[in-house]
Amino acid sequence: MASDAETFIQYPIHLDPTSEALSDPTSNSAELNAQLEAINRTHRALLNLEPPNIPPPPRPVNPKRSAQIGKLRDTANAAYRKSSFAEAVKMYALAIEMALGRPAWEPVGLVREELSALYANRAQAYMQQQLWAEAWVDAQLSVECNEQGNGKAWWRGGKCLVEMGRWEEAQKWITKALDIEGGGDFTKELNALMVDIHTGLEKKL
Repeated sequence: MASDAETFIQYPIHLDPTSEALSDPTSNSAELNAQLEAINRTHRALLNLEPPNIPPPPRPVNPKRSAQIGKLRDTANAAYRKSSFAEAVKMYALAIEMALGRPAWEPVGLVREELSALYANRAQAYMQQQLWAEAWVDAQLSVECNEQGNGKAWWRGGKCLVEMGRWEEAQKWITKALDIEGGGDFTKELNALMVDIHTGLEKKL
């Protein structure tokens, strides 16, 4: 015996030429009448929209979220300038959390750009507190979000490794940084750090 899902029933649906409402005068089915009424309500709601009565295209980026992220970043920067480094870390963390919470349909490039700068800035705030391990993690995350044009994050990561005495890792890190950032705005600082790394390696031997 066929189930209800497999049974096709054709109803004599009537379209009112004036109101364009759907109905079935012969039906005693409460379920069918409820479905037709739901369709009619949706139709009336669309007709009552102010012109143009076509839903606008979805916004790819929520401007309110962008503004909130920018405000948190500015607050963190202000705290950093006042040497309130712990407060700066807290504000950067909130901005990072908000950036990570962007809906999946928003451009991934925007998210990477935001996170790259925020992680790099939080790394610097950690460094001011000599929290080298935490700063190293953030520098890596910044570079993972954006390798090119991110010389500050490369340098900060290398500096953290130096401060932790991880000379071989620092050498590999800065070598890669120079391969990617060679000729960039932060090349001088990267080269200077590499000199310090070579000195540290020689002392280690």
